[in-house]
Amino acid sequence: MEQQGIISWVMVLGLTLWSGAAHAQQRPLVTEDPETVGAGVVLFEAGIEHNRQERFPLAGLQGNLWSSPVAGVSIGVGSIAEIQIDGGYNKLLVTEKSSATLSSVTNLIGKGDSTSSFQPLVIGTKIRLLSETSGRPAFGLRLATRLPNASNESGLGLDTTDYFASFLLGKTVQSVRFVGNVGLGVVGDPTKGYQHNQLLLYGVSISRAIFNALEVVTEINGRHNTKQGTPQLGIENSSLMRFGARYTVGGARIDSAVLVGMRSTDPSIGFTLGFTYVFKAFQAP
Repeated sequence: MEQQGIISWVMVLGLTLWSGAAHAQQRPLVTEDPETVGAGVVLFEAGIEHNRQERFPLAGLQGNLWSSPVAGVSIGVGSIAEIQIDGGYNKLLVTEKSSATLSSVTNLIGKGDSTSSFQPLVIGTKIRLLSETSGRPAFGLRLATRLPNASNESGLGLDTTDYFASFLLGKTVQSVRFVGNVGLGVVGDPTKGYQHNQLLLYGVSISRAIFNALEVVTEINGRHNTKQGTPQLGIENSSLMRFGARYTVGGARIDSAVLVGMRSTDPSIGFTLGFTYVFKAFQAP
């Protein structure tokens, strides 16, 4: 599994170096804006994230999680479409361990130990369906696949291939940008490979320009398992709030945000720091 993760990240790095420009990503938020980066533009973003009391219930692990780096690249293949590749690397300092479905796989990991793994690689496409006008918001569609390259032997991965489809909308009113997402996720059952679960995906974000270079941002983003009864371990209901700021100079932007878990299965609190760089890379046909 670790070897698969390394191969995946070599692919990401190669694509990042090969490509080149971008303009409409949303770090430190995760709610997707319907606007794309633009034809021939490449956006590269990277950062770190830290969450306290992060839970991995299938492996029976809980602890403080460092994600470093978390990175992504968006490539504008046309005026209304972009390709996205996202991933990262996780390291968990285990503060609690309990008996769970996959505890036998992680029996060498105990309280006080650390475990690490590459994050699942996510490859997606975003298309702007309608441009924003004075009387209507912009509409878009995002389709994505999450690959099973995260190691379940580490306790941090599920070894499932998952699919996501979301409708996106965005509207700017004076100096405030409103963005909303709603969609469906079809995710594998990590304990029964022949079964799947359906998730309702949602997100709402607000960003306000304080002056030309500085914005304050906030969002609530999460998922709801539509299966009746108790949600499957590893894909429980989740809702995270973020609030922070981003500062832009030319094609570069730095950002930071605080993360707060809204459910008992979410991390209690965390933070993220990162940067984004946008540039014109090639002449799109």
